[in-house]
Amino acid sequence: MSPRVITLAALLVGSSAFARLASGQLQESASPLVYSAEVDSVIQPVSAEYMTATMDRADRDGAALLVFTLRTPGGLVDSTRAIVTHMLAAKTPVAVFVAPAGGRAASAGFILILASDVAVMAPGTHIGAAHPVAGGGEAMDETMSKKAAQDVAAYVRTLAEGRHRNIALAEQAVNDSRAFTDHEAFTASPRLVDVVAPDLTTLLRQLDGRSITRFDGTAVTLRTANAHVVPIEMTLRQRVLSAIAHPNIAYLLLSLGMLGLTIELWTPGAVLPGVVGGVSLLLAFFALQLLPVNYAGLLLIVLGLLLFALEIKIPSYGLLTAGGLTSLVFGSMILIDSSTPDLQLSLRFVVPVVVSFAGIAILLVRLGLAAQRQPPATGATAMIGEVAEAITSIAPDRAGSVALRGEIWHAIADEPIPEHARVRVTGVEGLTLTVRHL
Repeated sequence: MSPRVITLAALLVGSSAFARLASGQLQESASPLVYSAEVDSVIQPVSAEYMTATMDRADRDGAALLVFTLRTPGGLVDSTRAIVTHMLAAKTPVAVFVAPAGGRAASAGFILILASDVAVMAPGTHIGAAHPVAGGGEAMDETMSKKAAQDVAAYVRTLAEGRHRNIALAEQAVNDSRAFTDHEAFTASPRLVDVVAPDLTTLLRQLDGRSITRFDGTAVTLRTANAHVVPIEMTLRQRVLSAIAHPNIAYLLLSLGMLGLTIELWTPGAVLPGVVGGVSLLLAFFALQLLPVNYAGLLLIVLGLLLFALEIKIPSYGLLTAGGLTSLVFGSMILIDSSTPDLQLSLRFVVPVVVSFAGIAILLVRLGLAAQRQPPATGATAMIGEVAEAITSIAPDRAGSVALRGEIWHAIADEPIPEHARVRVTGVEGLTLTVRHL
């Protein structure tokens, strides 16, 4: 074999080995993929859709870890269960991170913390207070309240046991509405949370090389050093629907919708108020089904606006308006039935809405009263008070004629009136006018 062939073969073998070595080094140095998503809202169908879709995406892309940064006052049990079911079945380990400082994961958020593969809290945060409450505003009797609490308590015991977390404290969060600071949750034995970290960067550094046990019992070692963090945001549709699920936004939409329909009743054919009102009402009804609504408050608001509308048809001299304002105020005060401040209506929104309705109603009443005081503008009685011209002389014992509105009328008077004098109509009887001299 010639030296040239031998040299060529050596070069080929060397280049192939170098390529394999470079490929292995690149694979070893490839940064792990970590998805990060933020949930700062009530746990409801929209946030559940967002979280489950993010978990599906992480599974498809082979992410090393998915971190949900969570801040929530609670939410709906059905939506929470849907998220937990997806979380337990996800291929990608899921970390729930209550952050930043001052944040919390109460009620439904506490259940999500228990269900996560890695439970994390930032310093200055708290979790717990997971006692179930009625979602529709109706009061639960003692038996139903106990049954609901026992059901959720069994649920959190199952999650805590599967994740090797403190079962007793988890149950106390439900039955006794107990809440825990980051220090209390982390130092409990066994712990309620696995890590305390101030931010995502520190969290990923602490989790690198950490071995965790999935809910099905399999062990996984997390690789998060120098991770490539990809933020996953809500779609535009999800952001809009999640925003209107806020109590204040829902109340504004409800008020705007009813005001629009009321204006449409006041001025039939205006079209725009009716369209805006209809769309606003539909969006408000969507939002209200996600919130703990007191239906008595909703009916009071509807009654108040109905009384405003009736003020146009029935001359109540302001009584219907006063009743409408009273109904609107009390309805607004009890519309959202929740002890959680984040789910309560703010007076900053309620007061301007009530004042606006009061101003519109008062203006309406004034216009109505002014219209009632005006003399009739049509018919025979509308001629009373008008000025006419005597065509012939008129005496107490002799009728005459006057010209009014381009017509000649038979006229009588209690005093003598000369021809061509100006007279004022004081009465109408059939085709005869009673006049007096000006």
